[in-house]
Amino acid sequence: MAQDATVPKLNFGYWLDKAIEWGQATTLESQKDVCLHLPQLQGFLHQLYKTIKHSGSTVAIQQFPLIGQLLGRLCWNPFVIGYDESQKILMWCLCCLYSSEPQNSVELKANSWIRSLLCHLLSSSEWESNEAETSAFVSALGYTSEDYYCHLVKNMVVSLVTELRENQFNGLNIQGSMSDSRVNAVSIFCVPLITLPDLTPLLETLLLYHGGSSKEILSPEFLEAVNEAFLKKKISLPESAVFSLWLRHLPSLEKATLHLLDHLFSIQLNSLEEVACVMKDSLLPQASCHPAIFRIVNEIFKNALMETDGTSGVMTIIQVFTQLFLQAHQNENKQHKFPLKAYFPYHHQPLVRGLVRRPVELPTTHWSQHLKHISDMLRALVEDTNVSSLTDLFEVWFLVACFGEWLDIAAEQLLKAAVEPDAVLWLLAFYYCPKNENQQRTQTMVEAQAVYSHLMMLFSCTELSLKDLEAAVHRITGTEQCWNQCLTTHLLTNFLLFSPGGRKIAQQCIYHITKTTDTSKEVYNLLIRTAYRFNHSGEENQRTVKLLNELLQQHTLKV
Repeated sequence: MAQDATVPKLNFGYWLDKAIEWGQATTLESQKDVCLHLPQLQGFLHQLYKTIKHSGSTVAIQQFPLIGQLLGRLCWNPFVIGYDESQKILMWCLCCLYSSEPQNSVELKANSWIRSLLCHLLSSSEWESNEAETSAFVSALGYTSEDYYCHLVKNMVVSLVTELRENQFNGLNIQGSMSDSRVNAVSIFCVPLITLPDLTPLLETLLLYHGGSSKEILSPEFLEAVNEAFLKKKISLPESAVFSLWLRHLPSLEKATLHLLDHLFSIQLNSLEEVACVMKDSLLPQASCHPAIFRIVNEIFKNALMETDGTSGVMTIIQVFTQLFLQAHQNENKQHKFPLKAYFPYHHQPLVRGLVRRPVELPTTHWSQHLKHISDMLRALVEDTNVSSLTDLFEVWFLVACFGEWLDIAAEQLLKAAVEPDAVLWLLAFYYCPKNENQQRTQTMVEAQAVYSHLMMLFSCTELSLKDLEAAVHRITGTEQCWNQCLTTHLLTNFLLFSPGGRKIAQQCIYHITKTTDTSKEVYNLLIRTAYRFNHSGEENQRTVKLLNELLQQHTLKV
């Protein structure tokens, strides 16, 4: 019964009809249709192989009586066997049909037929022309058939690239210029050959090519295939070509962003340096120097944050991405640099300028003043009647949250520098509790002030016990309000990192907190953010760095 249920899902009849319709793809229309269906066909063949690989040849033929006809037709279609891994999967399927101990003449004949198909797929001589004249001509040139066809592909690519570039340079109104329909056809015929290294110059030229029409002239199947191959690292393209791909094809940009998020969530990353390396390798931070790409990527990140209820792990990823984007934007040629308003068109521009100013651009002695400036602008904006809806409030909060480096510095400056605590505490209270319904943020501010006052009394102590921090710890373990819990955890963790007595009991205290509350991820992300900032800011504090490394190695702190 399980096998019967599998058959309809494979849609075997549909692909058999297609194989018959295509034949050996000798007409222009059939060739286009084959190219457009190649990714789905490969997926079907892979499903078919998984279905028959353990069943044996007899059961496979009983389940799919026309499987031989389907595979036989596909094996003689040059577009199918030239696409990605389709040739290999066809060979796997044929091997599943081979009878290791043939019982009758039918099975013997079937084995012979399978062997001939496998030889056809494996033999390079099958790529040669069957005409004796052509074979003699190739030999006379001093080429092997493999060399000949390799040079043929290269020459074809060079010819098309030259034609496209000249066409782009000269304009589209000259006689004999390449039509948009022909460019579209070229892009379709590239689909089966996307991963061929010799084709890369043509892919790049097509991606950078723009015709005279306002509509997209490259086929969506081509753009999807290039993006898929790039994400799977099957091809390498210049940054300009990748950026052009994402600008002209929104689904590819969305897929690339989701692919990055999936990749970051699927691997164990022990530092934000590793996160940053994966992000840079994706090219998305660099591509985001174009405002259209930045705004779409930022929107996807925002949705991911909402779907995960604002988890600290997702927020940390967004913050690292924003830092990398700012670095890329700063390195942009001034002549090509877009103004900040192009990236944040609907936000209060003085606040944007304050947040975008990276901490490394300011002397550490100016940090406290800059934080107060940000807090004052934000408070005036939030308490203004113009930010009355929850949607507007969330947009302001998300803007601040993206620049989380300033929030981490705010919590640190409260303990280490002479600051106006009310302004900085309000900034942190807003981050952890942006809504003020039922005076939630006001209450959070009161709680934060009490914790801050308690910690400042103990900051200079060289000897501390867990009991000395009991009041602060109780505000974490004794409340179910996550915003109060998270803010207090942030303040206490910084106290443990930067105070003389706190360092000595840091492991014991953090172990206690993370065992008795659901704050282990919050603490872990705070620690790796602090370690990342120290590694990139040039701050000299060997004791703190050593302590950070020890805390990060604790098995209780896992993302």
